[in-house]
Amino acid sequence: MARLFGTDGVRGLANKFPLDGNTVFRIAQLATRQLMLNHKKQGRPVFIAKDTRRSGDMLEHAVAAGVASMGAEARMLGVLPTPAVAFITRELQGMGGVMLSASHNPFFDNGIKIFGADGYKISDAVEEAIEKDLIAGGKIELPTGAEVGFVSHDDSSASFWLSNLARVAGENVGSRRLKIALDCANGALARWAPKFFADLGYSVDAIGVNPDGININDSCGSTCIAAILNVMKKEHFDVGFSFDGDADRVIAISSEGDIIDGDFILAITAKYLKDREKLPGNALVTTVMANLGLDLAMRNNDIKVFKTRVGDRYVLEEMQKNQAVVGGEQSGHIILADHATTGDGLLTACNLLRIMRETGATIKELSGVMSKLPQVLVNIRVKTKDFDSIPEIVEAIRDTEKRLSGRGRVLVRPSGTENLVRVMAEGPDESEIKGLVESIARTISNYLC
Repeated sequence: MARLFGTDGVRGLANKFPLDGNTVFRIAQLATRQLMLNHKKQGRPVFIAKDTRRSGDMLEHAVAAGVASMGAEARMLGVLPTPAVAFITRELQGMGGVMLSASHNPFFDNGIKIFGADGYKISDAVEEAIEKDLIAGGKIELPTGAEVGFVSHDDSSASFWLSNLARVAGENVGSRRLKIALDCANGALARWAPKFFADLGYSVDAIGVNPDGININDSCGSTCIAAILNVMKKEHFDVGFSFDGDADRVIAISSEGDIIDGDFILAITAKYLKDREKLPGNALVTTVMANLGLDLAMRNNDIKVFKTRVGDRYVLEEMQKNQAVVGGEQSGHIILADHATTGDGLLTACNLLRIMRETGATIKELSGVMSKLPQVLVNIRVKTKDFDSIPEIVEAIRDTEKRLSGRGRVLVRPSGTENLVRVMAEGPDESEIKGLVESIARTISNYLC
């Protein structure tokens, strides 16, 4: 059986293994048992939240039943972003946290993300222990009587999370209110973000705020920038923010329509902090997918760039290793370690607004810190992701590497959350790299589709 836990928890088609109710109930039991091994945290609740997928209600109750059956309190938060669960778990002294979301995936998928009492995603070792016990299928000793756990509902902790973010953003004071556009992806932020920014004094126009269970990430959100671009073309906005379904990532848009992705956000944030002597080690962390323009820009600003494999857990590990406070991915998943334990799209947007306010610069002016090299990325949906076992595919990749040697690069990798193989290339000539990527993609399609 393939490993259940990927780069961001368990993810798959809802109501099919391992995202069926019975298996999720079992995972919740086993995860609670692991969390309870830290005896000092016993008696504390396990916080549970979900995004807006139709399957969220079903799986939420399966998780709550699993937690309570182990003798713990299952405290249900309702619809909240992933980073809110991490923050609430840590700051309100939970035993752990569970988020039900498949992030940017379509509505028919769902997933399980598990946080420890410290607000960080559980380690590989804990995931492996849960998976091992699940496969073994052994009997679990369950409490009875007064030792059985219970389910409670929490409608107040979300405001605690938002108040912390408000301190980062600050109020929009001055002679002119900044006007911002939001795309909440019909996801976990739909209920929260428009009012949050309006209460801070910003003029807000929002789309993707009418979730119906099946429209999350559907032609909207951070993986469909066209939606917010269409809004911003109609009238003037100072900046736009497009989130994904569980709001752990964000892409910014300038008033001119420039896409400010995670690479730009990392560069803007790192330079801002370095200029104020608040960037420990003068370093940031990103992944191998980052544009080479980020490396060049940071080199020009005497900022070191540490690279990891794709996945926020690997970014976080490298950040902790190097005591970095800024890290993230091109996708807009940004970790600001001074404020959070995981990527937080709303926190990132707040941080950018603060930088704009304090510097007096527009987001476009701030993004001038770096220039991107042309980059082409193609995703190929495949039956199996073992591309490196096919000699013809390996040879096509090697040929491209030789052609770009000294001028650019090519990177082929499997997705950690979907049945996709991603082909990315960078170089000085966009038409050339587009042709090279398409050639590799055709070869992959011929053998794996």
